[in-house]
Amino acid sequence: MYAYSYAPHIKNTIVYNAFQEKNPGKQKSRHILKKFPAGLHSKIYKKSLHSIHVIVYYTIIMENNKIIEVNNLKRYFKILKRQEGLWGAVKDLFSRNYQTIKAVDDISFSVEKGEIVGFIGPNGAGKSTTIKMLTGVLKETAGTVVVDSYIPFRDRKKYVANIGVVLGQRSQLWWNIPVIESFKVLKDIYRITDAVYNRSLKLFNDLVDLKQYYHIPVRKLSLGQKTLCNIASAFLHSPKLIFLDEPTIGLDVSIKKNVRKIIRTLNKELDTTIIVTTHDVGDIENLCKRLILIDKGKIIFDGLTSHFNQTFGAYRTLRLDIEHINDGILSAMEEQVNNQFRYKERIAVKLDKNGWVKLTIDQDELPLLDVLNFATKTYRVKDVKIEEISLEDVIIRAYEGALE
Repeated sequence: MYAYSYAPHIKNTIVYNAFQEKNPGKQKSRHILKKFPAGLHSKIYKKSLHSIHVIVYYTIIMENNKIIEVNNLKRYFKILKRQEGLWGAVKDLFSRNYQTIKAVDDISFSVEKGEIVGFIGPNGAGKSTTIKMLTGVLKETAGTVVVDSYIPFRDRKKYVANIGVVLGQRSQLWWNIPVIESFKVLKDIYRITDAVYNRSLKLFNDLVDLKQYYHIPVRKLSLGQKTLCNIASAFLHSPKLIFLDEPTIGLDVSIKKNVRKIIRTLNKELDTTIIVTTHDVGDIENLCKRLILIDKGKIIFDGLTSHFNQTFGAYRTLRLDIEHINDGILSAMEEQVNNQFRYKERIAVKLDKNGWVKLTIDQDELPLLDVLNFATKTYRVKDVKIEEISLEDVIIRAYEGALE
């Protein structure tokens, strides 16, 4: 009889066999194993002279400097397609009309230690589902997730001691007690040494003067103050990896600046790997050198943020300062421009916050100079600006399917 476990889904693992040969005359048993993969250990227990239990434990050695390795990851949900009305509810009791939702559909990526990666996508794209699998909350339907040599769902108890998570406005601090008391509770939960605990508090005090909130109950803190304290609590045990979900949502400009300052400094000082999910373009531009864009469960871009901008390198934004501009002139201008130039997609003519007319044009399809000449001949243009397409516009176009 044999009990054995192995990892055929881990790259370079060699599937092995264990078997027994009996010699009834001598009452001996022996086991034969094919060659073991690197990082694989075995223990052999003799249950009797006639049988051997071979139990194999494996550890995963991460390649090079990687902390996250995701291969062909899938997560599907099966949902009953419910019918309307009372009679429909009765029929649903006996229905097998299920629909499979592919929340995450065969994605692969890796993250190196010390990176700050922006993980973005429209609502329902699969971001949160992926993060839940990376944190061990959800088990994958297929594929592999390895984080810091742990399989998150299987090794969750050991694994979560080495990560930190901040989920939007969900606090991990205790509502009715002062902030410093919450920190002390977390110190005991994570078994943080005095040296690490004091070093973390000193770092936060130097960065954003966090001690001014120590003796205030969490319920009396503002949204921005709670966010700062939540981020501090996530970094308190000096984790190797942090997941930040919408860290600056609903915050004013000053607090956003402090939050980003904390994230950058901790990444630099402690070499902490940080995964940021956000809809705030400012977070991406100020924090993330690398961007992963997911939509409909699939990764449609994975690379440097600067290269993401260059995906639409032929696009330029034409800004015009036109005399006496109003909504009527703006809508008439949009019609005239689109009638004059038969472009593959409709040219949107908008007014920016400074009162300038804004047009985004693909120069590979339509020369910018032609549009500028038409505008100057038709309207009283006082000033002109030509700019590269902004990151925000690139993300909007990507969400609208321009990268597909």
